[in-house]
Amino acid sequence: MKLWGGRFTEETNELAFAFNASLPFDCRFYAQDIRGSIAHVRMLAKQGILTDSERDAIQSGLEGILADLDAGTLSFDDGSEDIHSFVEAHLIERIGDVGKKLHTGRSRNDQVALDMKLYIRDQTDSIAALLKELLTTLLHLMEEHTETWMPGFTHLQKAQPLTLSHHLGAYFEMFRRDRGRLRDLRSRMNECPLGAGALAGTTYPLDREYTAALLGFDCATRNSMDSVSDRDYLLEFLSALSIVMMHLSRFSEEIIIWNTNEYRFVEIDDGYSTGSSIMPQKKNPDIAELVRGKTGRVYGALTALLTTMKGLPLAYNKDMQEDKELSFDAIDTAKGCLTLFNGMLSTLRFHKERMAESAKAGFINATDAADYLVNHGVPFRDAHGIIGRLVLLCVERGCALDDLPLSDYQAVCPVFQEDIYEAISMRTCVERRLTKGAPGAAAMQQELEACRQYLAEA
Repeated sequence: MKLWGGRFTEETNELAFAFNASLPFDCRFYAQDIRGSIAHVRMLAKQGILTDSERDAIQSGLEGILADLDAGTLSFDDGSEDIHSFVEAHLIERIGDVGKKLHTGRSRNDQVALDMKLYIRDQTDSIAALLKELLTTLLHLMEEHTETWMPGFTHLQKAQPLTLSHHLGAYFEMFRRDRGRLRDLRSRMNECPLGAGALAGTTYPLDREYTAALLGFDCATRNSMDSVSDRDYLLEFLSALSIVMMHLSRFSEEIIIWNTNEYRFVEIDDGYSTGSSIMPQKKNPDIAELVRGKTGRVYGALTALLTTMKGLPLAYNKDMQEDKELSFDAIDTAKGCLTLFNGMLSTLRFHKERMAESAKAGFINATDAADYLVNHGVPFRDAHGIIGRLVLLCVERGCALDDLPLSDYQAVCPVFQEDIYEAISMRTCVERRLTKGAPGAAAMQQELEACRQYLAEA
């Protein structure tokens, strides 16, 4: 069934029809389409445009179609052009000519704008829920590893000591902000376009605010042209997904590095690893690598839609149909990656002793040794040079600062005393960092409590 055709005297070329049709992919939001139609007919009856009996017949027919689609007893193989014509055709088939009144006072332009907004709003909530699950996993790991010492890095070089709890807390903050972005864009997009018509509203006395309220929107959109041609919310949504994927990719990269024979910080569970077809010793971090790889796929969706929209005049243009497939793929990709990454993360085994050994071997307590001198009256610039000489001495001897005899310390600077070893111990180096956001125990307990509170309120 076509929702148009009176103007035409010949059938559409079969290839052109197939090229133009969107049912193979927009069938995905059949539930949103039917929800929107039910709200529309309820509003039409309220305004006296339909009778109550007409409303009831149409609503009952739509609910039957929805139930059959949910149950899988109705399939999308009738040759309809799109989900709108599919639903309307089956409605008319079931309830007769009264079904033809469903489309009163609306256009496919505002209908598809509504369907996509409803669908993206639902997906925003779904992805926010997956992020909450990931944040919950992170919090459990943070609570478990408050005394798991490890090196912190800059430039992939060992820099200063911290705990695994603190390191994981950095990702907690990233994913917390990701949920915030989804919340913000959901609020901005929560305006109902239905009733905008093709581009200039309608002469029917529609109550657009009533329809908006029925569908859970904050209000109706304010400009009918913008209503049918706005894809800002979708660009913002794909941008938010891209940032989520970027964070997942960074985390995946670290797990891949930590999983190498050179680091041996973690062991990935067998359920999230694969082997080699030729090298029997291999255990590959494929899930982490695929998350890292699929990030570009989500970036591509954002770039493609930005490119599609950049030259479109007002109002609706068929180019906008291209917003769906790439968005659906980005959604599926992001949701799949979040689910699998969370499963991989929750089953990771952290090798605590190996991480502590690595921290000790990298001179990451050098800054604390310099601070020791500063606390004993040595200017920091001089202290920096003194510790640099001691590190060079350790490199030559193949030892750590912790293993250097006190006589060697005092030969370079007589200020050093026996308490230098306590000052540069791993525990002291971490515990003395107590400023807000630092890895010290007191600071981390405050952070953990804040994380618990956030999740409780999320």
